Amino acid sequence: MKPLGPIPDFYEAKGDELAIGGRSASALVTEAGSTPLFVYSRDAIATRMDELRAAMPDRLRIHYAMKANPYADLLEFIADLVDGLDIASGGELQQAREAGFLPREISFAGPGKRDAELLAAIRAGVTLNIESEGEAERALDTARTLGVTPRLAIRVNPSFELRGSGMKMGGGAKPFGVDEDRVPALARHLVDAGVNWRGFHIYSGSQALDSTAIIEAQANVIALAARLGKEAGVAVPHLNMGGGFGIPYFDKDAPLDIAAIGEALKAQFANLPGNLNDTEFAVELGRYLVGEAGVYLTRIVDRKESHGITFLVTDGGLHHQLAASGNFGTVVRRNYPVAIASKFTEPPTETVNVVGCLCTPLDRLADLAQLPAAEIGDLVAVFCAGAYGASASPATFLGQGPARELLV
Repeated sequence: MKPLGPIPDFYEAKGDELAIGGRSASALVTEAGSTPLFVYSRDAIATRMDELRAAMPDRLRIHYAMKANPYADLLEFIADLVDGLDIASGGELQQAREAGFLPREISFAGPGKRDAELLAAIRAGVTLNIESEGEAERALDTARTLGVTPRLAIRVNPSFELRGSGMKMGGGAKPFGVDEDRVPALARHLVDAGVNWRGFHIYSGSQALDSTAIIEAQANVIALAARLGKEAGVAVPHLNMGGGFGIPYFDKDAPLDIAAIGEALKAQFANLPGNLNDTEFAVELGRYLVGEAGVYLTRIVDRKESHGITFLVTDGGLHHQLAASGNFGTVVRRNYPVAIASKFTEPPTETVNVVGCLCTPLDRLADLAQLPAAEIGDLVAVFCAGAYGASASPATFLGQGPARELLV
C-alpha cells in the first residue's frame, strides 16, 4: 500500500458523491457531456485569495502567474481578485488581454522572447522583464522603431536559491535572468536610454512548503534589490519578489504557514532600506492560488487483474495529468490525492492501481492505493489539478485530445 496525498479542505460530499462548488461530480460530468473533465471551483479560489489578503501586508500586491492555468473562464474570474498578471509568451499576452487585464497590470518574463513578442509587448505597453543584455538591446531597438517608451525591468539571477523548493529558479548558472553582478551596469544603461524603468524581478524557486525558507528568501530578495539599486544609482519603483508558495500534494506534506510569512513581511516592510521606501512590492503566485481549486474527473472503463494486482483503467491519464503521473519533474513517484468520486463517503476496502488509457507504463494515476471498491462506470477524482494540468500535459499524445474544462 502506498499512501495517497491529502484531499484539500475545500471539498465535501453531496449524498455519497464528491461535490465541487456544491454540485455532485456526476452532475458536472453530465453538464460537460463526458469525461475526462477538469473542474475548477470559484469558491476555492476566492477563499484562498481572502486568506492570503488577510495574512499579507496591505502594501503587498498579489499577481497571478498565468502559466499555472490559462483557462479563459478562470482568467476572467481571477482578474477581479488579483492586482496583476505575470505572463511568459506572446500567446499568453493575447489571452491576458482577452480576459480583460490592462497592459499596466501585465509583466512578461521568460528567456528567449522572440522579436515579434517583444514588438507586441512594447506596443501594448506591458512591462518586459529583461533576461539578458542582448534582449535589452533588442527591446530598445524595437521601441525606437515604434517611437514609444518601453516599460522595462530586469529579471535578476540571484546568487542564492529558495531552500527546499521543487524547482530552483536562481543560484548558479541559469537560463533565467541576468547574473546579479552584471545587473547594476545594465540597469544604469536602461535608465540612461530613457526607458520607463520598472525595477527588478527576482524569482529564486517554486513549490516550497517551508515557511522559514520562504521568509529567508524574501529577506534576501529585498536586500539584493536594495543593493542593486544603490550600486546602479537608480530607483527601484517595483520589485517582483517571485513566488514559491507550495501546496500539499503528497502524504505527510503540511500546508504552508502563510501567517508566518505575512508577519515576517510586515516586519521587513516596517524596516526597509531607505531606497526601497517608495517601492511597490509584489509576489507572483500560480499553483498556490489555483492548484487546490481544481479536480480532474475520469471514468473507469475497465477493471482487470494482473499477477494479483487489480487495475482500474480510466479514460483519462497522463496526457491530461502529467504531473500526477509522476512525469513532470518528480524524482520519486508518489501518489497525488485521489478518490472514487462516485463513492466519496465510502471507506477504503481494497488496494488497487489506477491507470490511464495510454499504451505506456508511465500512465499511472495512483499506485497501490487504498480505495473503496470501484466498478466500471465509477468516477475517479484526482485532486490538486488546478495548476499545471490541462495546459502542461501532452493532450494530443496518441490522438487522445484535450479534456473538457469547467469553472463552477
